[in-house]
Amino acid sequence: MMTSMKKTFTASMYATMAISFWGISFVSTKAVLHKLDPFTLLVTRFGIGALFLMILLVLTRERLTISLKYIPHLLVLGILGVFVHQVLQATALLTIDASAAGWLISLSPIFTVFLSMLFLHEKMTLSRAIGMILAVVGVFMITSARSGQPFTLTLNIGFILMILSTLNWAIYSILLRGLRIPYPALVITFYMSFIGFILTTPFFIKNKGWESLLLLNAGEWAHLLFLGIFVSGIAYWYWGKAHEVMVASKVSMFLYLEPITTLLAALTLLHERINVTSVFGGVIIIVGVVIVNGQLVPSLLRQISAWFFIRTKE
Repeated sequence: MMTSMKKTFTASMYATMAISFWGISFVSTKAVLHKLDPFTLLVTRFGIGALFLMILLVLTRERLTISLKYIPHLLVLGILGVFVHQVLQATALLTIDASAAGWLISLSPIFTVFLSMLFLHEKMTLSRAIGMILAVVGVFMITSARSGQPFTLTLNIGFILMILSTLNWAIYSILLRGLRIPYPALVITFYMSFIGFILTTPFFIKNKGWESLLLLNAGEWAHLLFLGIFVSGIAYWYWGKAHEVMVASKVSMFLYLEPITTLLAALTLLHERINVTSVFGGVIIIVGVVIVNGQLVPSLLRQISAWFFIRTKE
């Protein structure tokens, strides 16, 4: 019992750190996109991440060999969870604020539930319908906040791409749950990052990305190293480790923390102006997601209770 609680608590910490890194990633991406095109950013980021993960694999003496039958699984996860997902987000951030992107990513659990109803035959309930309506209202508020007119929908290409990235992440999450690749999270994460690097390299060569990299200053290189090591490397690795212990529905509740991390980082590092309508819309999205995934609230309370129980026993 005690061992199980400790594993769950450790998995919760892994998920929290992964979400924190991903939340800040919108800010770091935004900070370098004025000098780098999305593909130059991503190929450098994936290259740094794959190299970092390779060093970890050598230090931990993990075996890199995998069965041929799991290569298609890794390719699908790498293409959807790394390449497509990050290309959509980086391109979206060319035209929208980092804080708005952080709020919109909260839609991912909504899409997960919707896809589960379509393909896993889960039932629609009144509470789920209400939660989805609230989430849509929240998106409406965030997108309209850009024009300063509360009732005007201003869905530019950036918002559309960001919403598509949340749908893509939902598909990736369902596949990650269903494919069940029997290898350590560190090995899977390395291959996913390496696949992202291979897929973006042709675009890097076509755009002569090395010329843009020479224009970066020390601060921008710090953002790029953070994206490579902590976001492409550690965050995906920790997210996989959390999934090794907890079911996907419990892990997904940590997505609620991501927009808060993004908002704080955007205010601190990019000095973005707080838009009350956008923040209120983000809160409505999270409330809607919590209602749709009603079972997650008791789970969160149990996690907190377990943590206090462990601390009092130590």
